[in-house]
Amino acid sequence: MTMKMKMSTISVFKHFDVGEETLMELPALNKASVLVPLFVRSGKLHTLMTLRSKELRTSGGEVCFPGGKHEAGDKDEVDTALREAEEEIGLLPADVHVVCRLHPIISKNQVLVTPVVGFIQESFRPRPNPAEVSAAFTVPLDLFTLDKDHLGDPRAAQAPVPSLSFHFTDPRTGARYHIWGLTAMVALIVAAIARKTSPESDVGVRAEELQVMLRRHLEERRSKL
Repeated sequence: MTMKMKMSTISVFKHFDVGEETLMELPALNKASVLVPLFVRSGKLHTLMTLRSKELRTSGGEVCFPGGKHEAGDKDEVDTALREAEEEIGLLPADVHVVCRLHPIISKNQVLVTPVVGFIQESFRPRPNPAEVSAAFTVPLDLFTLDKDHLGDPRAAQAPVPSLSFHFTDPRTGARYHIWGLTAMVALIVAAIARKTSPESDVGVRAEELQVMLRRHLEERRSKL
C-alpha cells in the first residue's frame, strides 16, 4: 500500500514539474528553494516542517519547509534545497528521492522561492541545527484545504495570491504551530496535487487553478520590474 501510494503520487507530481526553460524565464530576483519532504504514514501522505529559530533575522520563529537562499556553489534549485535540508535537519541528499520542482512563488521579502518536492523514508528522524531550527515536526497533508477557516484575511479569496493560515497541534508533543504565508501556500499546492491521486480529487481547490494563479502573479510582477 505504501509503495503503491508513493508511486502514484510521484507520477502525478511529475506532470507539475516546471522545467528548466520556465525557471530561466523568471524575473531577475534573488532566488531560494525549499524542500517539501513527503512520506507515507498509516496510509496517508505527510510532510515535514520546521520552526525557525527566533534568533534568525529573516522569518525568525516562523514555520517553514527546510530551505534557504541560493549560494554560488549550488548547481540549481534542487541543489539549494538539498543542501539547506542537510544543514538544517541533517537530511542527507542521498536519502531524498527528488520528484519535481513546482512553480516558484515571490516571498514577502521579494525572493523567488522554488518548492522542490521529494520523498523521504518514514523512519527519518530530523536532527535540527539549533542555530537555525528550533523544532521539526510532521503534518498530514490533508490538513491543508482552502476554505473560509484558512483564509488569513477576509479579502484573501480575491487577492492574486491568497493569504492562508493553518493551525496544527502535534499529537506527539502537544506543541501548537501556526502555518501561514508562503509556507501555507506551498503546502496547499502540494496537498492539492496529492489529492489528484484520490477518488475525492474533486474536493477543494484544484492544483491547476493554483498553478495558473501563480503564473499570472509572476507575470504581473515581471511586467513591473
